[in-house]
Amino acid sequence: MNVPETVATALDDREVAGTRCLEAGAGAGNATAGLLANGAARVYAVTDDSEHARTTRRRVGDVGDDTDDSGGGDSDDTDDGTDSRDDRLAVVEADLRAVPLPDGSVDLITAHGLCNVLDPAALSAVAEEFSRVAAAGARLVVDDYDPLPDGAAIRELFAVENAASELARGRPALTFYPAAFLRRLFAGRGWEFERERTLLEPVPWTESHVAAHADEAVSMAAECPEGAGDALAAASRGLASEIGSESVGRMYSLAFRLPR
Repeated sequence: MNVPETVATALDDREVAGTRCLEAGAGAGNATAGLLANGAARVYAVTDDSEHARTTRRRVGDVGDDTDDSGGGDSDDTDDGTDSRDDRLAVVEADLRAVPLPDGSVDLITAHGLCNVLDPAALSAVAEEFSRVAAAGARLVVDDYDPLPDGAAIRELFAVENAASELARGRPALTFYPAAFLRRLFAGRGWEFERERTLLEPVPWTESHVAAHADEAVSMAAECPEGAGDALAAASRGLASEIGSESVGRMYSLAFRLPR
């Protein structure tokens, strides 16, 4: 399995072998790949996005499969939303605010690039669920992005994406939380802070990343009132063309432990 360097770095000082793990917000299955590669006994990859669930199943459903981030190949998905191939892996389609796992059932939780797509109310609810499903002595690894500096071109694109999301859905698409904020948030729910490290600085926002965010903004703009939606769509396309790619900002990793 391909394991991105950011995931490998975030996990290299964690005890993974033999643990029961939750990847919160499976995305492309990056953290799931890292957990399995490091010998996790069981990984629950939880996402509320059907496409992300499908990608994770295809990418890391087979032990030793070395496919890339785009997935590919046939899937042996079951009808109940879990993966049926690698018996260490269960891909679960569910809301992270109500994780379908028992209290105290996991030893390690990863949230790799999750918090920035949660608004403050959702983040608070998800943090409560982490504390509920974590066993005594469990570890938590949170990898995310500091707020972008003033003058960053991609910050303007994210602002347009947020405006479209607010008009279409009543909430922001992206919220970048400083590392210090997340430290306080999880400390307030009983987690003891262990370390902070930088994963990327600057962060390489590639043309494909920029294009994906512009496409998401255009998609949400289509749900907005016609005049505003057209203006937001045009702004997002123009910014994506202007930006191309940009390296700016910092991705960090925070590690916590729940007391025994």
